[in-house]
Amino acid sequence: MLKSPSAHTNTIDSDPVAFTVETCTAQHIGDRKEQQDRVSLFPHPTRRGLMMAVLADGMGGHTGGAMAAEQVVFKARHLFEVFAPADESPQQLLGAIIEEAHIAIKLTRFTSEQDPHSTACALLFQPGRIDWAHCGDSRIYHFRNDQLVTRSSDHSYVNEMLKKGYLTPEQAEHHPQKNVLLGCLGAEREPTIDYGEAVPPQAGDIYLLCSDGLWAYFTDAELGGVLAAHAPRAAAEILIQRARDRAQGRGDNCSLAIVKLVEKKEEKKPAPGPLPRPPQR
Repeated sequence: MLKSPSAHTNTIDSDPVAFTVETCTAQHIGDRKEQQDRVSLFPHPTRRGLMMAVLADGMGGHTGGAMAAEQVVFKARHLFEVFAPADESPQQLLGAIIEEAHIAIKLTRFTSEQDPHSTACALLFQPGRIDWAHCGDSRIYHFRNDQLVTRSSDHSYVNEMLKKGYLTPEQAEHHPQKNVLLGCLGAEREPTIDYGEAVPPQAGDIYLLCSDGLWAYFTDAELGGVLAAHAPRAAAEILIQRARDRAQGRGDNCSLAIVKLVEKKEEKKPAPGPLPRPPQR
């Protein structure tokens, strides 16, 4: 079932202009018995203009994957609440979220019979810059209007073979091991973390965080076209519905978060009315 998309509009000052930041999160359980993805978007509790989006795709059997993904969101929220830009860099915050969630997920093995793992995507918005980090095969896309600026690189076996030239894109698309991860949270090896940034952000920038239950059914160009043409809530509904149609009854959990920057429009002031007539003598 579709978890109704939640949409918000906030005005965040960004020197030298102000942006209207439109956001949305949405989920669908797909054709699975359990929703093991987690996605959340939240402002800083005390510092105006700071916001974080986080998404995690959990793995590990019944309830195990859900617990792993929950740890990613929990750590993101907790560390973001105490984040002070003067004392900590964006990369330090994002790296700490993934590393601490990794440790917490590994510790759950001692209290349960599951073998939990999770991907992680985190995006930090603050005036003048946007930073992000990821581990696994959940993705972060950065579009400017409908054009792709950058996309995170999957930490997967098939993507590594693709980068080395052992597979073509067509072979990678249908490879039987396309879901085998080389980097994730909760594994024995330390998580691989890739970072990105946009300094400064611009009007027309759109950020999409999504699990493989969504991106597997789209080209980059199609994603950019839908995101640019529609407000975040409508775009989320369109993308999830298309993913469901294309999955043909075999779809994974599907989750996404959208952050869209729109230049703030100047408020039009009403035209002045006629001057009052002077009193008659």
